Amino acid sequence: MLSKLKIIYSILLLGMLCFQSHLLAQKKEQIQIINSNSLEGGKQLSIRRFLGNVIFQHNKATIYCDSAHLFVNENVFHAFSKVHVSRGDTVHLYGDFMRYDGNTNIGKVRHNVSLKDKETTLYTDSLDFNNYTDVAWYINGGRIINSDKELTSEIGYYYFSENLFFFKDSVVATSPDYTILSDTLKYNTKTEIAYFVGPTNIYSKEEHLYAENGWHNTKTKIFQFNKNAIYQNKEKILKGDSLFYDDIAGVGKAFRNISLIDTTENMILMGHKAFYQKEPESFLITDSALLIQVTDKIDSLFLHADTLRSNYDSSGLFRVLKAYYKVKIFRDDFQGRCDSMAYSFNDSVIRMYREPIIWSEGSQLTANFVEIHTKNRKMDKFYLNEEAFIVSQEEVDTARFNQIRGKEMIGYIRNNKLFKVDVFGNGQTIYFTKDEKENEIVGVNIAESSDIIIYMNNNRPDKINMIKQPAGTLYPLEELIETKLKGFQWFEHLRPKEKNEIFKQH
Repeated sequence: MLSKLKIIYSILLLGMLCFQSHLLAQKKEQIQIINSNSLEGGKQLSIRRFLGNVIFQHNKATIYCDSAHLFVNENVFHAFSKVHVSRGDTVHLYGDFMRYDGNTNIGKVRHNVSLKDKETTLYTDSLDFNNYTDVAWYINGGRIINSDKELTSEIGYYYFSENLFFFKDSVVATSPDYTILSDTLKYNTKTEIAYFVGPTNIYSKEEHLYAENGWHNTKTKIFQFNKNAIYQNKEKILKGDSLFYDDIAGVGKAFRNISLIDTTENMILMGHKAFYQKEPESFLITDSALLIQVTDKIDSLFLHADTLRSNYDSSGLFRVLKAYYKVKIFRDDFQGRCDSMAYSFNDSVIRMYREPIIWSEGSQLTANFVEIHTKNRKMDKFYLNEEAFIVSQEEVDTARFNQIRGKEMIGYIRNNKLFKVDVFGNGQTIYFTKDEKENEIVGVNIAESSDIIIYMNNNRPDKINMIKQPAGTLYPLEELIETKLKGFQWFEHLRPKEKNEIFKQH
């Protein structure tokens, strides 16, 4: 314990010695009079008045004015009219009046104040500066002009040696392309980079950016936004933990907790990595990618895939949304999965590739290739191409399945239910008949026809029209052992039962 106290005491003592040496270093130099046309009060008096072409010098600064009062004992002078503080060729300060303390190196300039360096001019009515630490500040409002950019704030600090402004309270920065509103902002006049460390809004004609931490290169028009970052234009809102945007190249990147809201399509895309290109417009989202097609509060579509990509078709008029690798879909009225899919905003058609499966109510639909046609964001009809198969499980006996098989099928949806199926090529059906009174299965129909029209009721065949070369038989249940068509498979274990199951790995 004693050794710890000794260490703390040593640190405090060292800090006090450093602070004292800092104060002593500021007090060494006396204010030097370089020039004056006339002197009133005499050199022997403690208060002297200098008139005409007055020049003082202290530490790094040379001070010019029309007249001045020098308080010799206090090492202080008051400068009047056309006050000019020069620090070499880099910084020039102007005003109507200044009080300067040679002991503290602090000057207080008042009325019509302007501070200029090679890149920037500051205008204010009251400015203080420390000639030793190279810092100037205002607390009652100031205006900065830098090239074609202008900035105002209530409080501001300027660090001469770093070419750095620090602004606080009601910061407004304008340029031909942007307006920035911020709580706290730093600006490097040499690099023309603005750093913000508080709530900040950036507006252009068509875009709005918000973040609570980040930077903006006003020369190259590159943005980096962190903490609650939001980008918005007329149609889209992009949110993320981190947003990067190059306005000249028209390229953006977003990372972690991303959500892209498309207000025209009522669509939300989410993930942890996103890439955006302005012309031609396209975006890509990966890492837990999720699409939400909003229709109403209880009937939205949720789609998950490894990657979501959107771009415009060859006409440049209609967008195409692509999802690939391990695609899974959930909506209350249907679910699906496949390896990859594409959705065209031109014809409102979902195209599913490689082992596609659709579940609609009690029916399972499979084929080599599937098209889902939507109307008003609801399933209207579907096409099953090559090895088309529809299976529905019997409610009375869940070990038995009604089946429809063919080369191709078209299914029609009405009131979110499958009501009609057209089968083309090698049509085959198996469906079970029930005794409605006893509510039990009494037989099984096996039918074949080149083409078949099937009318559905409660997800099971109700009426069958066999168009070409029909053949069908009703068998008593006990006479048939095998009641599966060739290629039959039941994928209920893969079906997402609720929206969060689209993220399951199986």
